[in-house]
Amino acid sequence: MPASGIPTDPGKRKRIGEILLEKGKISEEQLREALAIQEEKGGRLGWLLLSLGYISRLDLFTALAEHFSLDFVLYSSELVHSMDKHLVSRLSMDEAIRHHVLPISLAGDRLRVLTDFPLYPGSREFCHRRFGAGEIEYILVTDLDFMKLVQDFYGQKIIDLAVNGLFFRNPQESAYSVFTKTQVCFMALFFYAGLAWLYLDPTSFLVATFAISQFMFFIFVCYKLVLSLVGARYERYHFITDDEVSALNDRKLPLYTILVPVYREPEVIHILVDSIRNLDYPQDKLDVLLLLEEDDEATLEAAKRVAPPGNWRFIRIPNAPPKTKPKACNYGVFFSKGKFITIYDAEDIPEPDQLKKAVIGFKKYGKSYVCLQAALNYFNSNENIIARLFTLEYSYWFDYLLPGLDVLHLPIPLGGTSNHFRADALKELGAWDPYNVTEDADLGIRACANGYNVGIINSTTLEEANSRYGNWIRQRSRWIKGYMQTFLVYNRHPVRMLRKIGLANWLSFQLFIGGTPLIFLITPMAWGVFICWLLTRTTALDPFFPPLVLYIGLFNLLIGNFMGIYLNMIAVYKREKFSLLPAAILNPVYWLLGHSVAAYKALAQLFTRPFYWEKTEHGITKLS
Repeated sequence: MPASGIPTDPGKRKRIGEILLEKGKISEEQLREALAIQEEKGGRLGWLLLSLGYISRLDLFTALAEHFSLDFVLYSSELVHSMDKHLVSRLSMDEAIRHHVLPISLAGDRLRVLTDFPLYPGSREFCHRRFGAGEIEYILVTDLDFMKLVQDFYGQKIIDLAVNGLFFRNPQESAYSVFTKTQVCFMALFFYAGLAWLYLDPTSFLVATFAISQFMFFIFVCYKLVLSLVGARYERYHFITDDEVSALNDRKLPLYTILVPVYREPEVIHILVDSIRNLDYPQDKLDVLLLLEEDDEATLEAAKRVAPPGNWRFIRIPNAPPKTKPKACNYGVFFSKGKFITIYDAEDIPEPDQLKKAVIGFKKYGKSYVCLQAALNYFNSNENIIARLFTLEYSYWFDYLLPGLDVLHLPIPLGGTSNHFRADALKELGAWDPYNVTEDADLGIRACANGYNVGIINSTTLEEANSRYGNWIRQRSRWIKGYMQTFLVYNRHPVRMLRKIGLANWLSFQLFIGGTPLIFLITPMAWGVFICWLLTRTTALDPFFPPLVLYIGLFNLLIGNFMGIYLNMIAVYKREKFSLLPAAILNPVYWLLGHSVAAYKALAQLFTRPFYWEKTEHGITKLS
């Protein structure tokens, strides 16, 4: 037996199943079931039993300690105080997490080390190199206790990197600074030039303003139409087939991390626990991290009551500003174990084969793709008119617009959930920006700016559609404010960005990320002029609408709004939600009273509360 205490011959160790059976922790029937799953799908027996809910984490690690002939300790303040702080300081946070080791003491040539994974490849050799010890004694702790110890010793470092890691990596890609000095000067000059023009020649100023706004609306509608037509060609195309999913060997599937950021959502946490249990993926190869804010006791207690299986880990996020979803996700990434990482919100119901499709998708797309986006849709689409319009919008977005961007290889702004990442590439990109309130769209653009691509997979996650106007405005104003932030960040050096990503990507970014909020902002102006003329039939507006401007405005009014209605109508066909068709007629009202109101709120907050995260309330639907 070596100094580590681990028998070199695996045949001499008592088996995990045998140990648990002797201790009365499992029955023979449960052992046979787990062994049958292991025979079919592979995996480690102890973790299979844990993920099936047959044993506790303490049972597993106690058995592992006996299996490896190691001492086993539990987390305690005495344990923390007994550790040599100077010795720990010689180890970086990344090294401790990567090699699953934390030193306790070094006496002469003998190093005592805490670990939650005694057979992790290379960890023993690493300890020899780093500490110069000839003899290594492993002491086993649970993975949760190991994580607590890492948080104790490196907590401030972790939260600093979770909040400012992207800023440290590349300040130019962080929304920490809302406006650059150049942008402020440009906006000031633009504003004062406009005021001077309005003072000197108000007629030509108003003509130019109407002309530019109508021309922008025209370009934006045509751009979305082209994307939609391209996307519609692939309406029934399945990039990943059921046969490909069936052909996967479960034994060869990689470890997959699922991040679940939640905040004050006790009502819906049970939905995701059930959904992840129903995923067609080996449960022992799922690493589920429930990311909870430190002050959110209600959601923590609700999660405990649901009693998720042992492959779940609860991580408490320290209470540090900004209190945003991307900060929580960044914190979770440090403790993730998977080759791939995805995000699900608490109310999400992903299709069971989604993770397998993502694994296949990464193989088919190639290594230049950092992320694959699954579609989002809603299970309460017929609840009321807001839910219907919301479902139409998202069906069109994910079923037609994003496929169009994908086919044309243009930058794809990600959705907030069900996006699947290569873990190494995600970390290379700096993960999410905690200061950008639409962190997903920002990350999609940042991937493009750094030479990566984003693709889509033919899988759907069901969510709860917003069914209350105020709640919808909060969600949408945050989304639009994030688009504004992203537009500002990647226009700090527009010429450099153009050279970096190419003309097609650059124009698509300007139209999609910059044009979307702009169209929402100018829509009330266009409707206001039309309604004023309709009610009064005044001729006072005639000087401001020369023929060309009038024709473009008339096109936008009739054809542009019709196209908006039409594009919402085609959204029902792929999913055959034909009961939503009548609601599409209200699309112009949805834009005016929904998006435009949210856009002006977002614009105000961009100057007053740029990092404020508008919380969307979930669990309000009356449908189950």
